Parts: sequence; structure tokens; C-alpha cells
Amino acid sequence: MRKTHAGGGRASRRDFLRRASLAGGGLLVVARARGAEPDPAPLPTRVLGRTKAAVTILGLGTAPIGEGPPTTPEAAKIFGEVIDRGVTYIDTARSYGNAEEALALVVPKRRDKLFLVTKLWTDSGAQAEKLLATSLRTLKVDYLDLVHIHNMGGKDPAKVLAKDGILEYLLKQKEAGKVRFIGLSGHERPPRFLEVLKTGQIDVVMCVMNYADCNTYGFESKVLPECRRQNVGVVAMKVYVGIKGGFPNHRKGSVGCVTAPELMPQAIAYALDLEGVSVANIGPYTLEEAVRNIELARAYKPLTEAQRADLLALGRQLAPTLGPRYGPVA
Repeated sequence: MRKTHAGGGRASRRDFLRRASLAGGGLLVVARARGAEPDPAPLPTRVLGRTKAAVTILGLGTAPIGEGPPTTPEAAKIFGEVIDRGVTYIDTARSYGNAEEALALVVPKRRDKLFLVTKLWTDSGAQAEKLLATSLRTLKVDYLDLVHIHNMGGKDPAKVLAKDGILEYLLKQKEAGKVRFIGLSGHERPPRFLEVLKTGQIDVVMCVMNYADCNTYGFESKVLPECRRQNVGVVAMKVYVGIKGGFPNHRKGSVGCVTAPELMPQAIAYALDLEGVSVANIGPYTLEEAVRNIELARAYKPLTEAQRADLLALGRQLAPTLGPRYGPVA
């Protein structure tokens, strides 16, 4: 595994894109993804921290498809295809449009092969009870592998940790067998994650980690070390630096993500190279994008020092143009 940051290296975006495209791996992988038959080689897996669960290094994020134009049957077809191609880490939320409804059409018959994750967007224990019951009923399952306290950076840690707060409720559900593990997810304010991590009750963290936002939010340097100290499992999201324009364009997949296709192999490698990260969770808008992500994960190789230096140099150029688009830093 690589450390979170490496030394400089200066490169123009044009020169970097040219070198990346000539490297061969990225474009070839993307080309293979278009219309390719399922590859029989299994996806690599890693142990998700203290959960001790072996999960694929690629996670299926369901928000873009769930919130986008596909109908529930169309979304289910895409999700089923991704699962059949070997992805076992499945990430969803009650707030992701029809994602849970679509997963209900494919998950139950594959349940024992999957690590199923949802999120509760509340700090209240009473509201969490209603949301969890709805998710279990909608997904047609009787337990979830992981439930995140969603948008942790937008919550008051004191309310999350209160006697009637969501953490106390989830701990009871863990004892009851409805929830195997408890997590934190979010995009902003890393210090708020640390406040809840101090309880020692968090099993997994999912946060923004990519080669550009490491200069803005810095979850890699602020939260990841504490996760490693506690052996908390870590999932990286927004590994392609997110969609152009940020949250306002969340349902406009056609605008594309910040990272150029040629650089996607390096972008996913940056996240997976971080010590302690087990999964790169990526939400595709189409089946083609989903297959491309699978091929990139299957072809993953750690970055060389030169590749890493060039990628981080590009990230430093991009960061000021992006700004804190996910919310406050502190």
C-alpha cells in the first residue's frame, strides 16, 4: 500500500493526459468494457477492516441510476448484471430514488453472496427506526451488513451520540441482528467524523478520497489515520473526483465526471493505493459505465512513484477550480 501523499512533480494537464493515454492500460481497458463478455477472472477482494468481511475492491454505488431516468426494472437489470460480473459490495440508501426497489428484484436470491449497505439520513433514533424498517421491507431482506449514519459532516455529533440518537439505536439493532456493522458516510467536515469515531463503536467509514479533493477536504490525512489505528474499514467514494459541476449536476450523467477517461485507471488506483482503503465505491449512470468500472478494478495495479507524482500534481491544479463543493471543510 502507498502512503496518503507523495512528493510533487509538475506536469501540465495536456502532457499528463498524453502520457496517460500512451501508457496503454487505460484506453484498452475502457475499450474492452464496451460490449465485452463477462470476464471469468474474479474481482480482487480485500478484508474490510475489523468487520473481517472479504469484499470486492469495487463497490456498486446505486445513487446515479436510482435517481436517474431508468425505470425500476431497467435499474434492476443493470444492478443484476454488475452483481453477476462479480461485484459483492452493494451500496444504496432509502434516499436514492428507486434504487432499493430495484435491488429488491435482484438481491434476495443472491443475498448470501453480497455485502449489502444502506444509509440513514437522520441523527434521531426514532426516525432511524422508521427509515431502517422501510429499507428492510423495501429490499426484502431481514438484515443489512452495514448501515451508515449518512451525511455525518452535516450532523451535530452531540445529537448523533445522544441517548435518543441514531448511534444508540443502531447499536441496539446490531445486538438484535438486524444490522451487522455501523458506519459513517459523508463528504464534508472531517472533524465531525473524528468526534464519533472516538466512541470506538464505528466499524466502517465511507468518505470522499481522490487525487484532487485530498487538497481540499483531506479525509486521507485527517480521518484515515484514525481509521487505521482502530482497524475501521474504509471505503473511498468520488474516486473520479465526482461529476462536473458537483451536486447540482448529480442527475445529469451526460455531463461526465471531472476525471478524463484516460485517467480513470490512475484515479481508481490512487484510492486503492491508500493504506487502509478496502473498496472504491463508484456509482455508474449506465451499464456501459458499470462494466468499465469492473474492468478497471480487475486490471488495477498500484501507481508507480512517477504516476503518483504526476496525478497529485494534476490534482493540485484542479483543486482550486473545484473548491469545497460538497460543503464546509471544518
